[in-house]
Amino acid sequence: MNRADPAFFQIRLATTPRDLMAAQRLRYRVFVEELGGTGPLVDHDARLERDEFDPVVDHLCLIDTRRDADALDHVVGVYRLLRSDVAAGFGRFYCDGEYDLSPLRDSGRPLLELGRSCVDPDHRGGAAMFLMWNALADYVLDHGIQILFGVASFHGTDPSLLAPSLSWLHHHHLAPPELRPRARADGFQTMDLIAPDRLDRREALVGMPALIKAYLRLGGLVGEGAFIDRAFNTTDVFLLMDTGAMSAKHKQFYESRWQPT
Repeated sequence: MNRADPAFFQIRLATTPRDLMAAQRLRYRVFVEELGGTGPLVDHDARLERDEFDPVVDHLCLIDTRRDADALDHVVGVYRLLRSDVAAGFGRFYCDGEYDLSPLRDSGRPLLELGRSCVDPDHRGGAAMFLMWNALADYVLDHGIQILFGVASFHGTDPSLLAPSLSWLHHHHLAPPELRPRARADGFQTMDLIAPDRLDRREALVGMPALIKAYLRLGGLVGEGAFIDRAFNTTDVFLLMDTGAMSAKHKQFYESRWQPT
């Protein structure tokens, strides 16, 4: 059978220490070994990418049942989910470190922060993301979430190399002022780098990560400015999706478990 055959997959929230550690092992392989990131709680000896949010968030895990759970190899996809009610008890969202989230908090609407999204290289572009988005849609509907948000990353920290994509996001997908977080000053990078009349749409989209393009197809919007995250060797943009403002077409795609491509 094809390696991405859904028959071999299970998807669930992590409920055991082994599932959590396997999610952290996958994150280590992607964010540290593949992308060159690091962090104060990263355990390089055990190959676990960890931080202070892990004990309070929900980890949505995609399991490949053919892989060895004892070797922490069974989690092949993960989404980290933090609802606004949980974040209020914890004291903050992860994105608070990069963006001023006052507009979202002031909206008073149920929020869900998405973070640390990654998929094993063997399963990218196939059934894995379809199943994860199915489960994410269920989670959003079950909890009455109205606004989803999180940072999505471009690899590297040189804005000149990312100028077409960043400028396209700024000129075509900027969130309305009443919902628009702004990147914090210590990492702020303007995205208004190329004038609208000089932008090439194809060049901008070719350089854009698939995850960002998937959110844009669902009506996703961006915050003001990118944030340069040197620890993770990334340039981050703030993405939000207002389920209440989705067009009927976008909402039908979302609620029918649309598969991003």
